[in-house]
Amino acid sequence: MKALRHSKTKEIIDRYIIETQEDLAEALSKHGIDVTQATVSRDIKELMLIKVPTGDGRYRYAFPPEQNIIMSQARLERTFQDSIVAIDFSQNIVVLRTLPGIAQAVAYAIDYVKWPEIIGTVAGDDTIFVLVKPMDAVPQVIAKFRSLMGSGIGVV
Repeated sequence: MKALRHSKTKEIIDRYIIETQEDLAEALSKHGIDVTQATVSRDIKELMLIKVPTGDGRYRYAFPPEQNIIMSQARLERTFQDSIVAIDFSQNIVVLRTLPGIAQAVAYAIDYVKWPEIIGTVAGDDTIFVLVKPMDAVPQVIAKFRSLMGSGIGVV
């Protein structure tokens, strides 16, 4: 069902201007696929959809132009070395501080590599919360982040 839903979502995004998750759920329903808002939200993340301007002041969902670019180890290291300014943690949340405006790109890179001990990320402008499970994996996650950064930043 997921593969069919993703396929239909791709078709809809390519053919129609879809501005909201509700629009996408409605379009899928018209094509015989009933979904919840949570499912649509998850699909948007899994398909890596982005919002792009329509030219009239509105935004629509689209596929990123670099959709097929592979995140190489070197690119991941450059992203971390060029972006991270501090690391801290509390319990099972690792907090990464980045240069302003960079947090979402770094969070994307973290989500892309799909480390099993990372449940997910939440990014703002210059801060990323990385949720780690189990809690005793936090030191290993921080060590991986520090490794990607080279000899630069330690835990604050």
